[in-house]
Amino acid sequence: MIGLILAAGAGRRLRPYTDTLPKALVPVDGETTIMDISLRNLAAAGLTDVTIVVGYRANAVEERVPAFESRYGVKISLVHNDKAEEWNNAYSLWLARDHFAQGALMVNGDTVHPVSVEQTLLDQRGPSILLAIDNLKKLAEEEMKTVFSADGQLTKITKLMEPAEAFGEYIGATIIEASAAAALADALEATWKRNPDLYYEDGFQEYANRGGEVRAATIGEVDWVEVDNHDDLAKARDIACRY
Repeated sequence: MIGLILAAGAGRRLRPYTDTLPKALVPVDGETTIMDISLRNLAAAGLTDVTIVVGYRANAVEERVPAFESRYGVKISLVHNDKAEEWNNAYSLWLARDHFAQGALMVNGDTVHPVSVEQTLLDQRGPSILLAIDNLKKLAEEEMKTVFSADGQLTKITKLMEPAEAFGEYIGATIIEASAAAALADALEATWKRNPDLYYEDGFQEYANRGGEVRAATIGEVDWVEVDNHDDLAKARDIACRY
């Protein structure tokens, strides 16, 4: 199993920080970036082969690879997304299909969370796809909301849902087992070909609709944030120093 980080997005709502850097390289604790935290967590969880999907300002990541490898004791492979500024992240994850074919613990490159999330996912390995879910947070419109059946199978994952209907928020961390990789790649391909603006979570929905197993691992009471805008960045800087 490898670590996998999706870090191709432009992060336009974080300008001017992202004028010259991808969102994942925005500092959140001194010189520590969001990507530093992702790599640190994956390494602490025992995943030392890491693939990073890059796109916007990819050169800034490329330049830091030797330092990241030395600092965290990992081996990094890069996958380049040349559509990162045009298409959404269903395509980004699909581009990494040859990498997650060996199984992957995937994290979004804009999420700040403690290593307990990775540990929870690894402790509950078994389902073909396992999603880290915050079922304690009060939800609003922007969150990636989820619904699961009585027997624990994903039935819906979307932002376009009434918060009261949701079980919890998917926080952007997932285990993809090797056994699920080929079918997930097919579902992701169908998703981005249907509409390149779709999220990879729409690919998870397609995979589940086709009969693939997708289940939840609840993360408990954890301080975390998806960094989309300056308010999120302020929260990330408040919590990152505690990890």
